[in-house]
Amino acid sequence: MGRPATKPAKLRDGFYIEVKNQGSSGVLVRRDTREQMVMAAEDYARTKVVNVLGEMRSEKWVKE
Repeated sequence: MGRPATKPAKLRDGFYIEVKNQGSSGVLVRRDTREQMVMAAEDYARTKVVNVLGEMRSEKWVKE
């Protein structure tokens, strides 16, 4: 079995949204472009709670 990881996973470059059910923890979904991220957010918003996190570049969040 082994022990669990102690340091967080590195996120790849791209645009991220968090998708979750009401009252549960979320899952990060990555897309390559802003347009793809917006389309995914609209699709998931029909049945899930969606939080748009933004763009990750070189392991840092890009402020806009």
